[in-house]
Amino acid sequence: MPRFAANITTLFKEYGFLERPQAAVDAGFTGIECQFPYHFEAEDIADKITEAGVPMVLFNAPPGNFGAGERGLAALQGREQDFRDSFDVALYYADALDCAKIHVMAGVIGDDEDIEAALETYVSNLRYATQKCAEDGIMILIEPLSSIENYLLTTPNQGLDVLARVDQKNLRLQYDFFHAQRTQGNLSEFLENHMDAIGHVQVAGVPGRQEPDKLGEINWRYMFDLLDAHGYDGWVGAEYEPRGATALGLAWARDWGIGTAPPLDTETPQPRGARGKKKVART
Repeated sequence: MPRFAANITTLFKEYGFLERPQAAVDAGFTGIECQFPYHFEAEDIADKITEAGVPMVLFNAPPGNFGAGERGLAALQGREQDFRDSFDVALYYADALDCAKIHVMAGVIGDDEDIEAALETYVSNLRYATQKCAEDGIMILIEPLSSIENYLLTTPNQGLDVLARVDQKNLRLQYDFFHAQRTQGNLSEFLENHMDAIGHVQVAGVPGRQEPDKLGEINWRYMFDLLDAHGYDGWVGAEYEPRGATALGLAWARDWGIGTAPPLDTETPQPRGARGKKKVART
């Protein structure tokens, strides 16, 4: 059965960030992930996930100057020291949060830049990152992205080429069904042929990046069963933008024990003979 992790950057935004781990657990998730945890002290996040009793399974390395449009430093020529400095920050958070997977973003490449040179920089920085954290058992992930103009890595097949060039055992592909469907398709064929290259899975509906349910293009039941059939034992990160309140959109996951509790501020029916107090269940 898939193990689902709630991405607390995109889900449970009805709560403050530090309250989201508990909200995810209350809804039935057994793991959490996030995009960028760096707006909060690592120790504060660690306290909250410990209180909630849930592991942090993945987060992204710092992206650079996000406000200026940077989406990763690993492929940016001349920024190698910036990448190494930022990766040290990611390792600090990984240690504090006991997180064993870090997604290293490639970055946005200028129209006039040499793509092969950028790839060489990317490969060099990934080799540095994987070697630096190999002894600590940390896996580095790379994710093809479809939604960022001029992002270096856009298709799963390109990701496989990068894995081969870096040639490190603790480098794997972060396979996001949303991006993969938009750029390459053939989801089931890719899973059947390259499951050993995948270190983490993420899901979101296509085309709207909303709940992974029957309103989109993907047969989710089939895909989740396929992951099971091929022995995938990693996490499946729910990284989508809910159409409304997160708890109200969790019907897609009820077969896996998620979203079975009533949403926030709804009354739970009482059995006959119960006292007159009305219970309020949190999700």
